[in-house]
Amino acid sequence: MINEEAKEIKEQQGGNPQEEIDATTAQVLALAEEADTDATDVQTVDYSTFQKKDFVELLQKLLADVKEQPSAGIFRKTEDVLKEVRPFFEQIKSAERKEALLRFKEANDGSEDGFEFKFDAVVEQFDKLFKTLKEERTKYFAQIEKDRDKNFSLKTELLNRLRAIVEGEDHTEPARVKSDFNEFKKIQDEWKNAGNINSPHNNTLWQTYHALVDRFYSNRSIYFELLELDRKRNLQQKIELCSKIEKLAETAKSDTVSSKMLDEAVAIFDEYKHIGPAPKEENELIWQRVKDALDTLYGKRREQVEKQKAEADQVYELKASIAELLEPFLSFNADSIAEWNERTKALLALQDQWNNVKGFMPREKGKELSDKFWGNIKIFFKNKSEFFRALEQKREENLKAKIAIIEQAEAIVAAGEDNQEATNTIIQLQKAFREVGHVPERDKDTIYDRFKKVCDTFFDAKRAKNSAVEKEFEANLVKKIALCEQIEKEAIEGAETSKLATFKAEWASIGFVPKKEMQNISKRYITAINKYVSAMGKLSGKEREQLALQTEVDILKSKGEFSPKELARKENDIRRKMQQVENDIAIYKNNLEFFAKSKNAEKLKADVETKIKRAEQDLAHFKRQLKIIREAEK
Repeated sequence: MINEEAKEIKEQQGGNPQEEIDATTAQVLALAEEADTDATDVQTVDYSTFQKKDFVELLQKLLADVKEQPSAGIFRKTEDVLKEVRPFFEQIKSAERKEALLRFKEANDGSEDGFEFKFDAVVEQFDKLFKTLKEERTKYFAQIEKDRDKNFSLKTELLNRLRAIVEGEDHTEPARVKSDFNEFKKIQDEWKNAGNINSPHNNTLWQTYHALVDRFYSNRSIYFELLELDRKRNLQQKIELCSKIEKLAETAKSDTVSSKMLDEAVAIFDEYKHIGPAPKEENELIWQRVKDALDTLYGKRREQVEKQKAEADQVYELKASIAELLEPFLSFNADSIAEWNERTKALLALQDQWNNVKGFMPREKGKELSDKFWGNIKIFFKNKSEFFRALEQKREENLKAKIAIIEQAEAIVAAGEDNQEATNTIIQLQKAFREVGHVPERDKDTIYDRFKKVCDTFFDAKRAKNSAVEKEFEANLVKKIALCEQIEKEAIEGAETSKLATFKAEWASIGFVPKKEMQNISKRYITAINKYVSAMGKLSGKEREQLALQTEVDILKSKGEFSPKELARKENDIRRKMQQVENDIAIYKNNLEFFAKSKNAEKLKADVETKIKRAEQDLAHFKRQLKIIREAEK
């Protein structure tokens, strides 16, 4: 019955603008869906840099959006975001649990027994928000489905009521004519307020409705004037809605077309469709205006989406070039901590470059590139962790070796031996102790203090048996004090280099001093020599520094006047400076590679090359200092 009525009215109307409206309705909805999808595709976020609080804030915003303006597009976008962020958040939870388990095992001799872990309030808040978003989506689509079924039944009932009026019109009774007209207007209002339905019969219901409406007006010639008045009223309403759409189209020429603007255009057009017919000529003109405005609006939206896609491709290409520079780091391997730290600094510089490239990438291949980039960084740090794990194992072995040396020295002290053989043994143990490599940082000071204590105990006992030696030490102290006073007195402008060698020779010829005065007199001598060197005007700053360092090394090489710990401190200080300079050189050279690909970068390139040359000179200077320290350790 419905299909036959629609066919009949279509044959009577010939070409009706309403058919164009129906076709454009489908086009507008398709464009809206396409625009919404494109916008989602382009706006890709790199969630790998998010912290837990960032994810919670993201879900709070999503929940606020779906509650403020719920729509199928919003819920689809929200679902996509939830699917993407959940793995990243789970990785954070897993990392926290592993870290807690590792601390528990370290505190419990590697055992996991009794380990319990509870996530913090931020994680609980995230899970609660995640669940709430899922529930909101389920409720929304369930309600839509329920409303669609309700709207289908309601529209079917309205068609039956309208058909009863059309087929049962009685033009002989004015009261009946009036009541039928009122009922007809009531049905029109109820039809307009009834929502759309997602059903294969939707178009058929729509065509049947318009067929019955046209039959109602056609059969009621006695109400022709009323019909014309109603159509004029419809025309006025359509003009107002057309003006709103044209205003949106005019705004789109200069502003960005947002999803909110598109939703507003769809809502206005949906209201336009439900207004009854207007006078034919005016109806066609106003429809053409609406169509032109919609074409402008969605044309601008397409241009905007294409531009965003082009920008996303540019961002992808730039980040792909940075990711390519990361590939050599995967196969990096070295035995030096400095080299690992240098590589780490270069890698972090690449990571900063990646993060400084702002903008979105195409969704699928952008996610793939991002996963690969951050995955490669994880591989590098995993390799670095394995290196330090092996290094720590070696240091544990060194610790055992040093403990064995200490125990040998302690056994000699416990036996009370102070002959020459025992003395030589202690000296050999001191040398062996220095030759053993580094121990774990936590044991470094403890193990050194323990060895120093046993050595001091041995030599203090030996020294106590020879008071004559102590008197000689006191006399030597007086000589060294006098020498220091002489150097301090002669440290004036124009000091002679040859005299410096005389001072050093005289200092070296003087024997040991009492142990309690060793450090004080050595420091005073170093200070006096440094003051004398500073007074040599013909020397450069680096030459003065070299002479001052050589003086300290001479002191350190004296028998027992300075500890191996002091030598190690000097060496570590120089190595830290070398590492900093080497890292700076690596960064400068890395920057040169980028400048080589850039236009108008000659000045920047020249500045960087100057910095590299200056840094290489500093590095050579530090290497000379390190050589002196190593000679002192022999």
